[in-house]
Amino acid sequence: MADDSVPLPFPNLKVPQWHYQLTHIERLQMAPYLRHVESDNVNLIAKLEEKNKTTLDELEAKLKDAEENQGESEISELLRSRAMYYCRIGDRENSIPALETALEKTAGLGARIDLVLAMVRVGLFFSDNQLITSNITRAEDLIDSGGDWDRRNRLKVYRALHHLSVRNYKEAAELLIDSLSTFTATELMEYEEFVALAVLAAGVGCDRKGINSEVTGCIPSIPNLATMTDSLYKSNYSQFFLSLAEVEQQYLLPNPILAPHARYYVREMRIRAYTQLLESYRSLTLERMCRSFGVSEGFMDRDLSRFIASGRLACTIDKVSGVITTNKLSAQNKTAVYEQVLKQGDLLLNDIQKLHRVVG
Repeated sequence: MADDSVPLPFPNLKVPQWHYQLTHIERLQMAPYLRHVESDNVNLIAKLEEKNKTTLDELEAKLKDAEENQGESEISELLRSRAMYYCRIGDRENSIPALETALEKTAGLGARIDLVLAMVRVGLFFSDNQLITSNITRAEDLIDSGGDWDRRNRLKVYRALHHLSVRNYKEAAELLIDSLSTFTATELMEYEEFVALAVLAAGVGCDRKGINSEVTGCIPSIPNLATMTDSLYKSNYSQFFLSLAEVEQQYLLPNPILAPHARYYVREMRIRAYTQLLESYRSLTLERMCRSFGVSEGFMDRDLSRFIASGRLACTIDKVSGVITTNKLSAQNKTAVYEQVLKQGDLLLNDIQKLHRVVG
């Protein structure tokens, strides 16, 4: 029996969102996609498949008429329409061949680039990294051969999404921040979502100064992200932890590209905050650090121990005295000694070369 103090999630407030998504799927006639996700809504699939067949038959009839009575441009336009319909309904099996056929019959460079970018979108939709990378390379080649600046800027956003999907946050942040003032890739996302991705990528991919200078001016309309970046920059760590949890629920987990990396992202942000605080001290008490982050000593001890053991934090914990001691100075000393050895080695090599010339 459920604990009376814990309210049950009924009615579930996520249900309207699920219904809204299903309504969009029905409106876009995405029968192949429903089969791809193994939906058990047999009646809806049958209904949408009938609509798919009707639309494709109409396109085929128009295409046949164009081949018999019209020119190459009309044929090319209809091939593109058919390919985009396959993309619209989520037909992975037929969309790429249809796009390739349209690409062969399309003469204009801009239209050819758009078709290749559509293949990248199919790859992003189905998380097919090979399809994404191969067609990003094709798009780059086409753009380098004379593509316009609009498509060049849009390609940056495509590349950034791919980098996000493989945890390359530094490259993603650079591309997204560079596109803040030139964003036109509305076929991928709305501008506010784009700004959110730029801030999220910068959180891991940029240093503290970079986060503040590059993205904070773009996020007044995104409260949780603004709070997360501002609290980290101002060293308000307890607020940072709270806003990080909200960002995970609101931006990471609902996003198909970011969701698989949500735990990694949150872990990296915690490491960044811990490192930022520890850099200011030679040592501090565990109780003081817990108070700064608003967590229990048990949680902090487990979290720090895990990161210390994996080499991500340069510090040690004395559990008897409850003191955290940083190893930053010793690490700096090791670096200085290493540089000194290299310098002395260069001098020794120079002396040996001089001696060789004299002896020779």
